[in-house]
Amino acid sequence: MFTNAILSTQEMYRADALAIEGGTPGLTLMENAGKAIADAIAARWQPCPVIILCGPGNNGGDGFVVARLLDGQGWPVKLALLGEIGTLKGDAAANARRWKGTVEPLSLEALDGVELVVDALFGAGLARPPEGVVAEVIEAINVRWLPCVAIDTPSGVHSDNGEVLGIAPNAELTVTFFRPKPGHLLMPGREYRGELVVADIDISESVLDEIQPTTMLNGPELWAGRYPWPASDGHKYSRGHAVIAGGPVMTGAARFAATAARRIGAGLATIASPPEAFEIYAASDPGNLVTKTPDLAAFSACLDDQRRNTVLIGPGAGISEDTRNKVLAGLKAGKSCVLDADALTVFGDDPGTLFDAIGGTPCVLTPHEGEFQRLFGGSLGDDKLSRARKGAEISDSMVLLKGADTVIAGPDGQVAINTTGTPFLATAGSGDVLAGMVTGLLAQGATAFDAACAGAWLHGAAAEKIGPGLIAEDLLHAIPAVLADLMEQG
Repeated sequence: MFTNAILSTQEMYRADALAIEGGTPGLTLMENAGKAIADAIAARWQPCPVIILCGPGNNGGDGFVVARLLDGQGWPVKLALLGEIGTLKGDAAANARRWKGTVEPLSLEALDGVELVVDALFGAGLARPPEGVVAEVIEAINVRWLPCVAIDTPSGVHSDNGEVLGIAPNAELTVTFFRPKPGHLLMPGREYRGELVVADIDISESVLDEIQPTTMLNGPELWAGRYPWPASDGHKYSRGHAVIAGGPVMTGAARFAATAARRIGAGLATIASPPEAFEIYAASDPGNLVTKTPDLAAFSACLDDQRRNTVLIGPGAGISEDTRNKVLAGLKAGKSCVLDADALTVFGDDPGTLFDAIGGTPCVLTPHEGEFQRLFGGSLGDDKLSRARKGAEISDSMVLLKGADTVIAGPDGQVAINTTGTPFLATAGSGDVLAGMVTGLLAQGATAFDAACAGAWLHGAAAEKIGPGLIAEDLLHAIPAVLADLMEQG
């Protein structure tokens, strides 16, 4: 159940404590951690002069284990300690006693002549910027381009939100334990950790039943078992009918969304078009249905058809009273809703009206950071996870907060962090395709959480298949390939 779990620092402390309570000594956990790190290093580098930078806590204790194991394998090892060895406590002190080499004070000079650095200074739990000699050493690691291996998380990266607290080493490899932490996956911390290895250190999976984590890594393991594949006896009407509100000017947005809804599996997609744009919509993708909706009454009548079970409003809609009224009409109709772009911005001055109208209707909001700020303001918390969670709670909706580290949050507190995608998604129309994919999944009966998670993951996976030169049109053509891959995975 918790295969994809991501643990906060406090949850990881709890996992350690439960493992110890279950009979695995802390010293054994530390030895296993050190061995995992040493093995990861030996698998990627040939023996070379290496320095282990140890801090005053258990992260430093892991470093002492790494030093001892690499030394035993013939590596030229130096160890530098922040603070006095006599102040170490518990398992860290025990492993310091097992180290038979010299211990020098942490300094810039300690880096001279080394070809590899192991950062065992702070790891998880650091809540303030590195200062003094620590900051100087980290800066020197980066300036000298020394390859760096971080234990748990690069010192200076907040493990719970990915914030860089002043300075952090640019690691080539980070070895963490049992489960990843949010800071490994959220920007900008994700850019500092390099390759991520999540090592098994003999903590039983059963501890997760006690912890009940609510943050997950988005991936097929999370939702593939409920993916709405077409039934062998299905037909287009059983696969859902999506309605996309078309705008009068930026017609490409609604067309992208409608085609994406069908590509992802919706049986039908209808663009509700203003009369002045009808010919444009009708002459485009022949698979998209188009109906004239000259006014709000006509749009509402379009939604009266019970076969039309999902509505998307926002792409190319325009920031207008008309868009606002269509959103309220869509929610009043009781359809599953996806609200994107202008459909969110138009409520920036009056978000309460939108939230009241949602009132339990299955709804996915797909803002980027700017739209999120306009809708929710800036008082929901500093980190992305907290803001997305609070936004979902306030709006009683699924919030898909877009970005390089897209976060999907539900009003029940469940959160998924998405890591698929490439920087080439920063192109016009890609967000419209994503909104259409989520809409198409909702139309097929997926829950709001599954639709948002699967849509985000598949959208990013499609981008990865395309690579450089991506434009939004390419995403539409790549969807069948990523669906085929998903189907093959079972």
